[in-house]
Amino acid sequence: MTTGEGTGRGAGRGPVGDAGRGSGAGEARDSVGDAGRGSGASGGRDSVGNAGRDSVGNAGRDSGAGGDAVAEVFSALADPTRRRILDALAAHGEATATVLAAELPVSRQAVVKHLGVLDRAGLVAGHREGREARYRVIPERLGVTARWMDRVAAAWDSRLSAIKRLAEGE
Repeated sequence: MTTGEGTGRGAGRGPVGDAGRGSGAGEARDSVGDAGRGSGASGGRDSVGNAGRDSVGNAGRDSGAGGDAVAEVFSALADPTRRRILDALAAHGEATATVLAAELPVSRQAVVKHLGVLDRAGLVAGHREGREARYRVIPERLGVTARWMDRVAAAWDSRLSAIKRLAEGE
């Protein structure tokens, strides 16, 4: 073993420097970073974090009786900080992560992460204005969830009425 080989940080990682890297490593990384941009078949980035999504988020995606769309909404709304962010956005109409962080007991970075969860659930959408990303509430996904809850409630009302009729009939 030569001096410095096999000990310390980086031991066993192979050659150091560019000599051990494939010639296309940088190019491959660049192409991955550019994936989904533009107006190709994969869809453009029309707003902050909405690659390939229509302007109302995923509000139209509803698998059967509510499925994924409803589960995403419930998951996103399970966190009290995200509910407070939605309340603040509803009050402001539109706001940046910086404005929201000033109203909440969390950092701007935490607000950005929560906004990402809300965006993936289709509850908020962001768009760029210069260097800022401004977010707004997208009510359509809440409507999908409310309709699902109405269907579940109606089914339970029907069942409870049947039980009541059976109980009173005896």
